[in-house]
Amino acid sequence: MLHKAETYGITGGMKALQIRKITNEEKKELENGLRTSDAFTVRRCQILLSNEKGQTAPRIAEGLHCSAQSVRRAIHAFNQEGTLCIHKKSSRPHNSVFSFDQAGLERLPDIVNSSPRDYGIEHSLWSLERLVKVCHQLGMIEKQISSPVMRDAIKRAGIDWKRVRKRIRSTDEAYEEKKSGEMS
Repeated sequence: MLHKAETYGITGGMKALQIRKITNEEKKELENGLRTSDAFTVRRCQILLSNEKGQTAPRIAEGLHCSAQSVRRAIHAFNQEGTLCIHKKSSRPHNSVFSFDQAGLERLPDIVNSSPRDYGIEHSLWSLERLVKVCHQLGMIEKQISSPVMRDAIKRAGIDWKRVRKRIRSTDEAYEEKKSGEMS
């Protein structure tokens, strides 16, 4: 059985992770990235330029006060994407699918313009949570969705959510008679 020192060589460590050969255009872009106001871009450029000079991930991490894993992640990203990796990407899930189909979006304004009481909710004002509940009960969406997804659906349906009005309707059965003054 081989000892650890024999497996990895005399130094006792694995081969240091290095970025691929940098072109002149890439080097200019990395150097320009050092002067940007975006902290993510500055940090990535510092990591990549330090690694190009031969520094190892642990040494770069120590100098920049970050984790060695962050340094390795930046190096792998550069090797795969080139200088695209110096710009922060969206943290939104890549597999999110919009919950409403076109028919559901067309039906949404009618629901919003009616009273929540029409759907068995004892409130005169819609909230995003109540709207999600009703849409789920009506089979417009398969599962409960978050408020931001509901807000996106409202926007796609062309509804100005800020303008949704309170729908006042009394639960008193004689309300209409009282309102018209027919009752004495």
